Amino acid sequence: MEQLLLLIFLPLVGAVIAAFAGKSAKIVSTVFSVASLGLTLFIACNFIPDASTQFEVNLPWIANLGINFHAGIDGISMLVVLLTNLLIPIIILSSYKHDYKNPAAFYALILFMQAGLLLVFTALDAFLFYIGWEAALIPIYFICAFWGGKDRVRINMKFFVYTIAGSLFMLMGIIYLYLQNPAHNFEISAFYALNLDVAQQGWIFWAFFIAFAIKMPVFPFHTWQPDTYTAAPAQGTMLLSGIMLKMGIYGVIRWLLPIVPAGVQDWSCVAIGLSIIGIVYASLIAFTQKDAKRLVAYSSIGHVGLISAGIFALNQQGMQGAMVQMLSHGINVVGLFFVLDIIFSRVKTNKIEELGGIAKVAPQLAIAFLIIVLGTVALPGTNGFIGEFLLLMGVYNVGIWAAAIAGLTIIFGAVYMLRMYQNVMLGKTNELTITFSDIQGSEKFVLYLICALIIVLGVYPKPLLHLTEASVQHLLEQVNQKLTSVK
Repeated sequence: MEQLLLLIFLPLVGAVIAAFAGKSAKIVSTVFSVASLGLTLFIACNFIPDASTQFEVNLPWIANLGINFHAGIDGISMLVVLLTNLLIPIIILSSYKHDYKNPAAFYALILFMQAGLLLVFTALDAFLFYIGWEAALIPIYFICAFWGGKDRVRINMKFFVYTIAGSLFMLMGIIYLYLQNPAHNFEISAFYALNLDVAQQGWIFWAFFIAFAIKMPVFPFHTWQPDTYTAAPAQGTMLLSGIMLKMGIYGVIRWLLPIVPAGVQDWSCVAIGLSIIGIVYASLIAFTQKDAKRLVAYSSIGHVGLISAGIFALNQQGMQGAMVQMLSHGINVVGLFFVLDIIFSRVKTNKIEELGGIAKVAPQLAIAFLIIVLGTVALPGTNGFIGEFLLLMGVYNVGIWAAAIAGLTIIFGAVYMLRMYQNVMLGKTNELTITFSDIQGSEKFVLYLICALIIVLGVYPKPLLHLTEASVQHLLEQVNQKLTSVK
């Protein structure tokens, strides 16, 4: 109990201190983020990988409305908590070469967002989940608005409208479930136990799915993403792509599937179809991109589409693959955007045609970038392989043609990612890249750490699979039991 409360509120305390720390905010945020990672590792070491909820805290909050501060960790939430508290210090360290205006506000917002994310990933009360959902949105909005690039006001407004609209759909669904609950509380277990008819489950499915699909994002709810990723500051893009989109994936697994399994079953073909369309669409658009940052943004849509398809396959392989790929995608995409940030800091451009020959003058960056690219294209022996392999197995159990088309994300991804690497890193140097300096200091530490994670998790993914296996199996059993009762 005490450990989980400390885990959630430690970043919040850090955010308050960082807000008043002035130029020392960078150090303060590093200390608190590393402390959060240390506490997460302690919890993970003491976590029993079964289907139970552990480190549970349940305190009355707004008693007359049945709202409790109820949070806990099982295998599913343990993985995303680990992802969050692993990537936050990496993202903060990646900013060490930047000299942001008003650093106190910048780093305080990152820690505040971390607290909101941890609420989302541990909440066992729907109202608490919604509070965390909105609390994680507010900091990233201001990070993009104040430290973003060209045309950031228009782009950020589009992002904000999309996400708020999705949140309102989800809020309507939560309120409806609350009104259907005889106990008149927001407990997730009470929502799981509701006996809703097929029609009710259908519209609640869409209320939640739209909110989660916007956050992931899944086609056709993706149009905010490429512009936002491109205009956001590097660390904002890392937060959005590495962690925030996992809120949508986690929401589908934790809230959508067990509450409205009949709705999921009725509409899963549509969800899988949208996911596969997104894979092909995003991959084809990625081929045409001239900006490397925008290319990676579209590649992320393709990878998330495969994760979404695997989840809605409603089988053990697809679900396990989604869990592993959430972690792998987070590590890889943060690595990609960090490399592009390093390149931009040196030559002030991410235009692919303006680059070239960087490997000749920065061999360490070239090697690190290659490892990250290979992890992204799911080369066997890297962290991206096992997740995508399981996801394709899961989708194959739905239909061979669905798996064949979904598998295009690997083929297309290999082509456009390796082509980008070739054009950016290989060939002859030019006026821009001839003076390019290799990585050093914090850049070297962050990239070496990311590369080590890619290789270690690729060679030995068993701990991740073992961590989530029992919880995923238990969740699927709950879904199947409820489907049987509805029939």
